[in-house]
Amino acid sequence: MLAINRIVSNTLDKYQKERLSFAQTIAELAQRETYVSTLQSHNVLPLLRPLLLDNVPAIQQAAALAIGRLANYSEELAEAVVDSDILPHLIFSLKNQNRFYKTAAAFVIRTVAKHSVKLANSVVESGALVSLVQCLEEFDPGVKESAAWALGYIAKHNEDLAKAVVDAGALPLLILCVQEPELSLRKISISALSDIAKHSSELAHNIVDTNALFFLAQLIHNSDPKLLRQVCSCLCQVAKHNITLAEEVVDREIFPRVLYCLKNNDIYVRKNAASLVCEISKHSVDLAQIIVNAGGISAIIDYIDSAKGTAKLPGIMTLGYISVFSNTLAFSVLLAKPIPILLKTLIDEKVTDESVLSACVWTLGQMGRHSPEHAKILTDHGVLQLLLKLLQSFPDDKEEFLDLKSKIKKTLKWIIENTLDLKSLEPLLSLDTPISILKPTVEQLTKIIPNDVTLRRDFVTSGSLKTLQEILQKYISKEVNNSSYYSKLAENIMLINKCYPEEIVKYYSPGYSEILLSRIDEFTQQTCSINS
Repeated sequence: MLAINRIVSNTLDKYQKERLSFAQTIAELAQRETYVSTLQSHNVLPLLRPLLLDNVPAIQQAAALAIGRLANYSEELAEAVVDSDILPHLIFSLKNQNRFYKTAAAFVIRTVAKHSVKLANSVVESGALVSLVQCLEEFDPGVKESAAWALGYIAKHNEDLAKAVVDAGALPLLILCVQEPELSLRKISISALSDIAKHSSELAHNIVDTNALFFLAQLIHNSDPKLLRQVCSCLCQVAKHNITLAEEVVDREIFPRVLYCLKNNDIYVRKNAASLVCEISKHSVDLAQIIVNAGGISAIIDYIDSAKGTAKLPGIMTLGYISVFSNTLAFSVLLAKPIPILLKTLIDEKVTDESVLSACVWTLGQMGRHSPEHAKILTDHGVLQLLLKLLQSFPDDKEEFLDLKSKIKKTLKWIIENTLDLKSLEPLLSLDTPISILKPTVEQLTKIIPNDVTLRRDFVTSGSLKTLQEILQKYISKEVNNSSYYSKLAENIMLINKCYPEEIVKYYSPGYSEILLSRIDEFTQQTCSINS
């Protein structure tokens, strides 16, 4: 009898060990991309599903871990997990199983939900939110972290899913998690709050109403870079929606500490801090002034100079937003000497992203549009010539550059309309210059040339009057066919011509030298006939 019991016991032990070994092996193989497609082709999910209900906790955990890693690999495998009816088993078990299994089950839910709105909706419809929120009340920080991560991945997709997470009662518990001593739990909880806040002002207000800003503002003094990334990101997602929320963030006295983050060794801390400053600066003149008073302009310029690629974007936009509100703020930006940095970005061959180039152009326009004093600082750095060169470098038939070209034209027009320096405008007078730039340039010349004798002389000696006549001849024929478009240009050129004696204008007009030569021929013939 003892021998029989031993044989049966050994057989059952072997069966249990093999089940555990199978689940653990699949979990290990699922970590490697080279094995995943083969596991998928062998339809391994139906083999793992029964093990989720195994009476041995270690086998359950290994099976859940294997399923989670497979679902994490691709949307197709995540859909296979849903189609295999695995989610109900996981959610049911979340209420009763030990902390290790709860962590693994929440991991599966996260890997399924992360791929798409459809899969995240499947998770919500299966009733996962209630169980995940309950996991936030667990004593074990690992369970809380895994649940917070899953909730964040559900909320990130759209406003409806984020509202579902809020309605499930997740916010107060996530705020409590932010106050826990475990660094990773804090980081994941703040990330989940950020994923909720980003969708709408209503959701952001919900977070503010739970007193989250008090704890987030305290954590901005933390030295851990991964935590700082999430803190700056969350504050940014709250502040971006409207002036009230931005003021709520600023009232937590995040300045000047957030400016120190712009010099952090971690690139993502710097970028998220710059995004936070950018989102605050865009709402009102008062908020922009707070940034200026805290020394934000110099800090932002240093950030732009050190950042690479698209990371420059929030810093560049910040300078533009501050410059929008008033000529005083724009002058404060200009006095910090950002123009060389912005021009370096424009001509840098490594910067190919259109959004960065557009931001530079737009910001230069906001700086120069206020007054002649503002425009002069830009023109002294050769901004007009550089922008014209940049405009001409883009082919006309490329649709992807249309928005950038439109911004360049608008910025050129803003600066030209405030430029009183003849030498800055003259380089724009060329037969190759687009008509959209020639028109405001010539119109501006009509405002400054008639009032200054010295400028009228300089305009002639520099060869600009001659160029102007060539431009007139080029477009005079087109005026007949499209008078509404070209007549204003011709009219302004004639206004400038009236500032000079008629013989001077004729002398510099195209073809006048041939006329003089023909008169020499006529004079010679007449002389010869008289002598004969």
